[in-house]
Amino acid sequence: MKNKIFKTLIILGAFLLITFSCSKDILDEDPPHLITTETLYTSLAGFEAGLNGVYNLVRMEREGGNGCRMEIFMNGTDNLTPNSDSKDLGNWGEIPRFWGDRLNAQDVAVRNHFRWLYSVVNAANTIISQAQTREDVNWNGPGGNAEENKNRVLGEAKALRAWAYRHLSGSWGDVPLNLEESKGSTIRTDWVRTPVADVRRQILRDLLFAEKHIPVEPTMSGSITKGAVQHYISEMYFYFNKPDSALYWADKVINTSNYKLITARYGVRKNKPGVAVQDMWYEGNENRDQGNTEALWVFQFQKDALGGGSSSGGWRRIHCSRYADMVVNGVRPLRNTYERGGRGATRMSLTNWAISIYEPQDDRASQYAMRKYFVLNDAAANAPYSADRLPPGYNYGDTIWCDWGPVGVNEITSANRINVRRPFMRKAEGCDPDNVDSDGRQYNDQPYLRLAETYLLKAEAEYRLGKFVEAAETLNIIRRRSHASEITADDVDIDFILDERSRELVVEEHRRYTLIRCGKLIERAKLYNFNGGQFISERDQLYPIPQEVIDANLTGEMPQNPGYN
Repeated sequence: MKNKIFKTLIILGAFLLITFSCSKDILDEDPPHLITTETLYTSLAGFEAGLNGVYNLVRMEREGGNGCRMEIFMNGTDNLTPNSDSKDLGNWGEIPRFWGDRLNAQDVAVRNHFRWLYSVVNAANTIISQAQTREDVNWNGPGGNAEENKNRVLGEAKALRAWAYRHLSGSWGDVPLNLEESKGSTIRTDWVRTPVADVRRQILRDLLFAEKHIPVEPTMSGSITKGAVQHYISEMYFYFNKPDSALYWADKVINTSNYKLITARYGVRKNKPGVAVQDMWYEGNENRDQGNTEALWVFQFQKDALGGGSSSGGWRRIHCSRYADMVVNGVRPLRNTYERGGRGATRMSLTNWAISIYEPQDDRASQYAMRKYFVLNDAAANAPYSADRLPPGYNYGDTIWCDWGPVGVNEITSANRINVRRPFMRKAEGCDPDNVDSDGRQYNDQPYLRLAETYLLKAEAEYRLGKFVEAAETLNIIRRRSHASEITADDVDIDFILDERSRELVVEEHRRYTLIRCGKLIERAKLYNFNGGQFISERDQLYPIPQEVIDANLTGEMPQNPGYN
């Protein structure tokens, strides 16, 4: 039987619960099958296994679980709108559709997202504590000498802890800051909410340590890189109103020769019609060792591999249209195919504004990057899948267009039904070619953080420093590779930068954080998002602390965020 280690949060004072399968008496004094903290963290290989467990928790952002974890950071903004008819109270997509009383401290999705992020913190804390306190560890192994290997492990664990607190502070503001390994002997019922500025100072301390010890290239596929850490440092300095420091760290990434924007076709579809900006999203092109020089961090998934996981219920399912349910002249013509990305579920769609802000020649809005229509295919064109069904009056080769109205109208066809004909970004496509009709499993690796976003941080820093000419040129670097027209210094303001971030990063960036940081969430959600944006209020910039956390804090006060009961 295979041993399995599960790390879970137990109401903030969490401890590691280790479960295992065995065929011998578990009361044996030294059972060889038992994996514990004491037996695992004795060698570099053991710490690598622990890190892999933390990465597994981190990549759940793009897996399923109460809708999809990534939705909490994206949906209900200016560029992504709920598109769901679910009445499930655990479905996150229902919250930004209504806001108001629908977002509350008892909500299952709020609770589970909070738990998930603290599970990352607790798992990282265990690795940090064990690495810092144990003297019997054999740190010898590939990658460097013993000291270098130890510091690299510590750096990765601290970077992942910082990643989790970035999400926690961005979503809940003041949160309990725990830097200790969780054990049964350390369970607390007197947690306090650490001021968000102090949480972010700790994030910076962790990242600055990690930056010294994490290599430019990932130690293995899926590991965080030095460039990703530097990127997060740059972003964090905006919270401290230090655009000069943000610029310094963005330039650190951009000036690293290993990291380059993708400006020419490459990889598995190089000789097929397409655009360079989309190549990094094709299966077989996502990773740095496959030619993706723009990737700073890539999430890994693999079918039928122990620990390989899947983006089950994740990115594709949430964003891509359920095109096979489109009805044309009484017929549902389109088959699910691998080329079309498999079956989507249309839980989170582009707003009309997000679709409309591209110039006609911008590659990021081409059919290769944004799915705006489908071509009816015969059996040969759809092979190995079935031919599309022909509606009356249509022939193979004809076009079935997606449907979106002019800016300013309600994006959803009715209050209780999803619009299955919405255009969607094809970067989220990906499915099991042997199961294209499933609305779940997705096994393709996924770029998670890339250099283009660093350029956009740089442009913002330059703008805030009054360097408008330089900011325009930085934005033009991004725009040129997509054949968008060049801009001048007179075009640059914070709204243009936010527009450009949407054009480049929609369905990737944690849009809520960007808009809140720039003081623009409420304004732009109300202006551009008509399926819930009309209900958003200032309160909704922070989520409620889960009621179970407040209730479990028996000997200390855990105040709720303003506006929540």
